[in-house]
Amino acid sequence: MVCSLMKQPAVPIRILDINPFNMTLNRRKFIKNTGLFGLGIGPLASLNLYGGPNRTAHKSGDNHSEAALDIPLHWIDRQQGAPSLGTTFGVPWPKGKVREQQQFELRDNQGHTAPIQTWPLAFWPDGSVKWSACAVANPSTLIQEELFLTASERIQPGIQVQEHEESITVDNGLLKVTFGKTGTKLLQEIRQDGRLVASAAFLQILLQDAPDAEPGENLNRTTWQSHIEKTVVENSGSQRVLIRVAGTHQHGEQKKIPFIVRFYLYDKSPTIKVIHTFLYDGDEQRDFIKGIGLSVVMPLHDTPTYNRYIRFVGENGEVFSEAVKGLTGLRRDPGSAVRKQQLEGKEVKWENITETAKKGLPFIPEFGDYTLLQAHPSASSIEKRTKSGHAWIHSHDGGRAMGTAYLGTPSAGVALGIRNFWQSYPGQLDIRGAASDAATLTAWLWAPKAEAMDLRFYHDGMGQDSYEKQWEGLEITYEDYEAGYGSPIGVARTSELYLSIFDQSPPSEKLRQLAQAYQQPPLLSASPSYLFEQQVFGANWGLPDRSSALKAALEDKLDALVTFYKGEVDRRGWYGFWNYGDVMHSYDADRHVWKYDVGGFAWDNSELGTDLWLWYYYLRSGNRDCFRFAEAMCRHTGEVDVHHLGRFAPLGSRHNVMHWGCSAKQLRISTALNRRFYYYLTADERTGDLLREQVEAAYRLQDIVALRKRVDEPVVTEKGKALVGFGTDWGAIAAAWFTEWERTLDPKILARLKASMQSIADQPQGFFTGLSLLDIATGKFDRQKDKTVRVSHLNAVFGLVEICQEILLVIPDKRFETAWLQYCRLYNASDEERLHALGTKEGKFNLRSSHARLTAYAAFKLGDQLLAERTWHELLGTKAGSFVQATTIPLVGLANNQQEWKNISTNEAAQWSLSTFQCLHYVGKFLK
Repeated sequence: MVCSLMKQPAVPIRILDINPFNMTLNRRKFIKNTGLFGLGIGPLASLNLYGGPNRTAHKSGDNHSEAALDIPLHWIDRQQGAPSLGTTFGVPWPKGKVREQQQFELRDNQGHTAPIQTWPLAFWPDGSVKWSACAVANPSTLIQEELFLTASERIQPGIQVQEHEESITVDNGLLKVTFGKTGTKLLQEIRQDGRLVASAAFLQILLQDAPDAEPGENLNRTTWQSHIEKTVVENSGSQRVLIRVAGTHQHGEQKKIPFIVRFYLYDKSPTIKVIHTFLYDGDEQRDFIKGIGLSVVMPLHDTPTYNRYIRFVGENGEVFSEAVKGLTGLRRDPGSAVRKQQLEGKEVKWENITETAKKGLPFIPEFGDYTLLQAHPSASSIEKRTKSGHAWIHSHDGGRAMGTAYLGTPSAGVALGIRNFWQSYPGQLDIRGAASDAATLTAWLWAPKAEAMDLRFYHDGMGQDSYEKQWEGLEITYEDYEAGYGSPIGVARTSELYLSIFDQSPPSEKLRQLAQAYQQPPLLSASPSYLFEQQVFGANWGLPDRSSALKAALEDKLDALVTFYKGEVDRRGWYGFWNYGDVMHSYDADRHVWKYDVGGFAWDNSELGTDLWLWYYYLRSGNRDCFRFAEAMCRHTGEVDVHHLGRFAPLGSRHNVMHWGCSAKQLRISTALNRRFYYYLTADERTGDLLREQVEAAYRLQDIVALRKRVDEPVVTEKGKALVGFGTDWGAIAAAWFTEWERTLDPKILARLKASMQSIADQPQGFFTGLSLLDIATGKFDRQKDKTVRVSHLNAVFGLVEICQEILLVIPDKRFETAWLQYCRLYNASDEERLHALGTKEGKFNLRSSHARLTAYAAFKLGDQLLAERTWHELLGTKAGSFVQATTIPLVGLANNQQEWKNISTNEAAQWSLSTFQCLHYVGKFLK
């Protein structure tokens, strides 16, 4: 029931004397300062919830909605002076505005233009394009920082692609690249201007049957090379071609560890972007990965070794430069011009070398092997040797290397780099055989010189052989343990690499710029104001609002939380191949460390909407650092925290010391909702795979029960049905179905989604019924026969709020909306109100400040002033959501201070932020 509106003057909620970092309010002071009393606050005379600085009414003809498709864009990253890498980004459109055939171009304020290749990512129900992917090969032709996406009538010719029986050839106007369809070579050759620059590219994994040997122990090590199973042209147009190669690694007749590698070639670009994914399907007790690498073979037989040049880009862009046969530092001077030419990577001609130096050339060592090792996030080293069978010589020590290696001659060169190189340690870059006729460059995603990867569970179960003991373990360390559930089978890792071709040796500055571009590749995005106007991702976030002291304090706190967590990544060393992108769950104030070793309090694994928090913050702010933070988290949580193969696929794992260690395998972690942002903002195809992977995930719930310990009774279901909760489970299912439907407009997917919505609305207590059996094929829930209320404080804090809001914008359904608004209105209501509406006041109704956004949404939709006022009491008038300002404290035994935010909780940080975004947006005008 909507509260009646009493006629009296509007009284905005005003909270005084508030610390932006400590939102705990004294109730008496709150009442005194506002002149309001309890939840019976004098209501406002009129409730225009749709106005204010956080929302602009969307009317025909307003702003961009009827403009000539002139969309403002801003750079998230752009590296001036670097060779063109090309970029792909996503743009949303108003309903009915853009058809699939529409052509576009980029334009700057000076009238310069660059062609764009587009394709649809999502559709509106009327078939118009909702999101477009936009690929541009060389945006550096546009000299202005402020760019616009505008309509074009020009149709650009496509990049040349030729399919053959055993290969695919792509000619982008600068490079001609041949991809294999069978065998071991993913790339068979790369030619530039007809000249062979690379003769092969292949994958290899080094496996050993035990961890690195203890003294007196032996181990066996084998090399597994890529075995191609399928190569396809996944996308092709005027600006970009994408080749997808899938297969497994093979040793003799054995095959294991599948891979998916995507190669991106942009028009006339010398750089190939590589997205590498591998899935672990080994036995963690005897399949220890010693190395994961992509190797490129470069022919060198026509070039003397003193004209073969080695480069590594290290910390802060420092370039390590040497020649295979060095001509500097010799006892007999080859000539100053010769030395200068070699240092610059230019051609040294035989006739220009002094006669005394020529005599000694055969006796100058040829260093053909080089290695850059990043064994630690803050320490790297370079060493070299003449060839296998001889000692390594230490060459250089450094810090955080930029992860780019180069091998070249005066007329040809290959650069190979790994993005997030030091962050994803241990990494390694090898050059082998540079003194021979063909050298090999290898980018090792896991360094062979580091200890072997150990994926075994971190403890032996500690006698937890019964549910009773497992429950006690959960009670003490928050770890949900069950034997066999901590297996890494099916987890994946996606890495980004770049391969660039040169027709001459690049100056150090150019190579430095290239390495920086590898680490921060160019990316465009629509402006926050345009994204907000298009009501993307639920239209629930608004733009920052500092129109009052309290609002400014809230905005400051939102900023401070993101800044703090971003800083903690470096302060606490949240780096590593399997860890980078995640944050910790809870803090141990006694030890002044995060609970990295305490059961379920360690790695966060998306707990309570951490991914959503960062993405919505980015949407509001356009903040570049937050985008990259969220990007790394999306890569991690979508791959490492989810099983993509095996008995648990495609469910995710709840938070744990090991990312895959928890026995709670749940949709709330693998949810498509967490991936939608990155997919639509970047058009990343691997993320598209992850979204599609979740479409039929509900079938896994038939044998992997979502409810964890102490289920009241065994769950027995009919074939094709699963017990599904209306909160974390259905929210994830709905996100997957909604995303697949808008990507394809498949009517069967829409029918399933609608059936699930309508059958929730038909339950005796709507969302408060809590759960039921889902017929997965039809999407219909069985109707419960009684009015029992089953509610959990976790139901709405893993994206249910956000996906319901987004679905209702596109698929109006009055009965479902009524059921959802009932849940939003009553969750934080008084016991008396719930008793009146539901017939009971029983339930677990904590996380009050997190659920303030549900109240705000109900106030917004129902036009209810009392709910609007109640919202701010829920968010600010309780201890939940309050934090103590960050302070600097000394850590014993360390020279440097660590920053500490007392009583910090990632759950609270994420949920308070999400709630604040929506409260400011929906009812922000009532907070002055």
